Amino acid sequence: MSVNGVTGATTTYDTYPVNQTTASTAAEDKNTTNTSDDKQNSGVVYEPSTDKGSTTAKTYTQNTNLVNKMKADAEAHAQQLQNIVQQLMSKQGETYNTANDIWSFLAKGEFTVDAATKAQAEKDIAEDGYWGVQQTSDRIIDFATALTGGDPSKIEEMRDAFKKGYEQAEKTWGGKLPDISQKTYDAVMEKFDKMAEDAGLTTSN
Repeated sequence: MSVNGVTGATTTYDTYPVNQTTASTAAEDKNTTNTSDDKQNSGVVYEPSTDKGSTTAKTYTQNTNLVNKMKADAEAHAQQLQNIVQQLMSKQGETYNTANDIWSFLAKGEFTVDAATKAQAEKDIAEDGYWGVQQTSDRIIDFATALTGGDPSKIEEMRDAFKKGYEQAEKTWGGKLPDISQKTYDAVMEKFDKMAEDAGLTTSN
């Protein structure tokens, strides 16, 4: 056997496994690269973790303090709306009476008012007046929206607060509020319905 023959055989033997290893390594590198690319493309890597502070932790604990704070805030907002509704409805009723029942009060000698005051009251309860149905109902809705930040999920909560405020105003008034206030009530309810409809929610009115 020639030296060249041995050398050639040895060279061939050494080269084949080296090429095979290189190909295998390249395939593994490619698979690793593809896996890495897939993770980058998906934007989400699911890795088990026992760290409760990690966003990928498998265990979840309710944030009781935050829940209680949110409940307290919601109750405070509902109470605020209830209070403002009571004040608005009572004031609207007083203005209405000043404009329409002034002479009966005067006849009883309960109070006196000048013509200018009566004229202003009539203007205030007019359709486009400050205490008219539209402006008063708009203020109530605006206040409810401001309290909730426009969160559609709070619509029914605000509606309930409005109802309670209206009922409280009736108790303070001593009975049913004037017709203008009842029309305002209907207008507010319709606007809550519209808000719910726009948000794709089912109303409970």
